[in-house]
Amino acid sequence: MPRIPLARAALAGLGTLAVIAAAVQPVSAAPRTGRSEGPVAHAFSSAAAEYGVPRDLLIALGYSETHLDGHHGLPSQAGGYGVMHLVSNPDQHTLELASRLTGDTARELRTDTAANIRGSAAVLRSYADHAGLSQAERRDTDTWYPLLARYGGATDPATAKLYADTVYTLLAKGVTARAEGGEQLTLPAREVAPERGSLAPAAQSPDYPSALWVPADAANYAVGRTAAISKVVIHVTQGSYAGTISWFQNPSAQVSAHYVVRSSDGQITQTVREKDTAWHARSGNATGIGIEHEGYIDNPSWFTDAMYRSSAALTASLCARYGIPKDRAHIVGHSEVPGNDHTDPGPNWNWTYYMQLVGGSTGGGEVQLSFPSYDTLRSGSTGAQVSAAQSLLNAAGFDAGTVDGSFGTKTASAVTAFQKARGLGADGVVGARTWTALLSAGSTPALSQGSTGAAVQRLQRALTAALGRTVTADGDFGSGTQQAVRDYQTSRSLGVDGQVGPATWGALQAGR
Repeated sequence: MPRIPLARAALAGLGTLAVIAAAVQPVSAAPRTGRSEGPVAHAFSSAAAEYGVPRDLLIALGYSETHLDGHHGLPSQAGGYGVMHLVSNPDQHTLELASRLTGDTARELRTDTAANIRGSAAVLRSYADHAGLSQAERRDTDTWYPLLARYGGATDPATAKLYADTVYTLLAKGVTARAEGGEQLTLPAREVAPERGSLAPAAQSPDYPSALWVPADAANYAVGRTAAISKVVIHVTQGSYAGTISWFQNPSAQVSAHYVVRSSDGQITQTVREKDTAWHARSGNATGIGIEHEGYIDNPSWFTDAMYRSSAALTASLCARYGIPKDRAHIVGHSEVPGNDHTDPGPNWNWTYYMQLVGGSTGGGEVQLSFPSYDTLRSGSTGAQVSAAQSLLNAAGFDAGTVDGSFGTKTASAVTAFQKARGLGADGVVGARTWTALLSAGSTPALSQGSTGAAVQRLQRALTAALGRTVTADGDFGSGTQQAVRDYQTSRSLGVDGQVGPATWGALQAGR
């Protein structure tokens, strides 16, 4: 087979997959590996030997995609599976190709780490064979650059370059990673000189000069705005940096964000103009700037200092340019936007540190207090809402102990004491009435339409708990909040005037 120029081979269409699948000829047997290798390290060694792909390259690729976390077979945002992110979506089918090349079922490739690594090696080898790489060329890590670019699934050269550059940056810096079962893999730093061919670099962002510009597909956002920009929405990608940018270029995605931030070094790429409406937060799309952060919400290793600092600088710039207050009422998580079912950025996101870097305030506490709804909490519960309850209890003078998101005996005792003090059923369970009393605790200023500030935000959170529906906790007493107050007053047999005075505050703080 004649050798195909590498840059062209890197971005070849998926129509050649059947030919590639037939062409791959793996090495007949893998050499024995050292007894000190754990199962994940052994899987990399075996796959590398069987398919003639450099072992270090495979490890760096896996780390760039997932930090070697298979996420129990659950898919990424782009439909990728396992530590090597084998993809099955309308436009990318490396999972299916790996199945044809290895004989493993799609289920095995999704859930079995060794099979997933072997499948990835088989796909890369098929690309190498299609490009005409000789055995000597395959041994040279630097020749794989355009093939890694192709593995990322991007058809846009700038995005493909971002993907491959990430892998080679990891090779140059070295990696120490904790894989499944606590196994540690170390990839020593090495000199790299990848053969980039003609892959084009990304352009400069039109709105934020420090960022790159790789536009999303026009099918994934709306041109223009229907409302003024008033908030920044923080997201986590549930996937890799370049993979997310590539997914935003896929017209079937129907999702996008304005910016994406890389974990390793804080590099930022803009994908939608700020003047346009990205599709990232449902009810928050019209008024929000969406910032995606590379990683997965259940793995704190993605949230690096470089990422926090780079993202915070972007957010501070957005706040300055659009007059957005630097507080937690206006810099919010995806989970805090009404009408959403997402949980990002999740409990591992350090809001206190992030807001310090932005140069703003935490808006009433060092933990997230605003949620679209409030769950019933009891002994054994965990998560961000437990942290919120603990913080509120401590602020009210009831010692819940360390704010750690774990509902233990000390938290239960504090809840019971609070309930007794407020005349609630003292069962140690944080239900709607206890949430209402906790969230409304504090000063009781007169509030009406046009009021703003922290007291309005406390009111909005308390109404969310009391009414069982989301009242946007943005600190602005608008018509929606006024209607919620009227509904609350009606349902509690209070005077219905849409204003919050002593009677309404009293009812809320009593958990009615």
